[in-house]
Amino acid sequence: MAAQKPDITLYTTQTPNGVKISITLEELGLPYQVQKIDISKNTQKEPWFLAINPNGRIPALTDAFSDGQKIRLFESGSIMQYLVSQYDKDHKISYPEGTREYYETNNWLFFQNAGVGPMQGQANHFFRYAPEKIPYGINRYQNETRRLYRVLDTHLSETGNQYLVGDKLTIADIAHFGWVSASLWCGVDVNEFPALKAWEDRMAARPGVEKGRNVPDQDKMKELLKDPAKVEAQAAQARKWVQEGMKADAKKD
Repeated sequence: MAAQKPDITLYTTQTPNGVKISITLEELGLPYQVQKIDISKNTQKEPWFLAINPNGRIPALTDAFSDGQKIRLFESGSIMQYLVSQYDKDHKISYPEGTREYYETNNWLFFQNAGVGPMQGQANHFFRYAPEKIPYGINRYQNETRRLYRVLDTHLSETGNQYLVGDKLTIADIAHFGWVSASLWCGVDVNEFPALKAWEDRMAARPGVEKGRNVPDQDKMKELLKDPAKVEAQAAQARKWVQEGMKADAKKD
């Protein structure tokens, strides 16, 4: 049987979850097209997009499947597992299925999707987007983000690994990168965690990571965070459309 030929379209925007997929695609060297989704205008809630991802979130992906029909993928972890299953036959960023390393990769992939992402996302919300400052919410989610970072930092320090699973980049590392590199947006400084900071620097030095992190737009988070006035201006703008989106979702319910 001939190898599957990719016909990939990535539906994304410049967020930690979005860049997971573009980095994965770049590290695998796969051709793909990008359709930028303007979440500030709720494009992800339009019927055509909901047909791809019923949850109305980015990222999403479509591809030609082995049965000759299009396949839709949503949820970042699912998309990443699909891409390595279909296209990483040489295990550039994965381990062979059934090995210890394969299951360990899954451990950390789900750790990010069920832990770091949701907790840091809530820290972002209460620290930057909530219409009022609620100390309990801010402290709760910033502290939980720090706890999860500490788990990563301890693991990297104790194992001495270059990456989360051995000395090889995997989708587990890629899943974490966008979130860790944007830690200050939620008020957590990755410099508190030396081994994790060294890992972030190691990741950022990879050409595939550098290219993928700038899809579909230039990643300006690090520069933005140097200017408090610009930070507040962007947060205020985002706060407005986040609140509008919440109201729109509530009406649909």
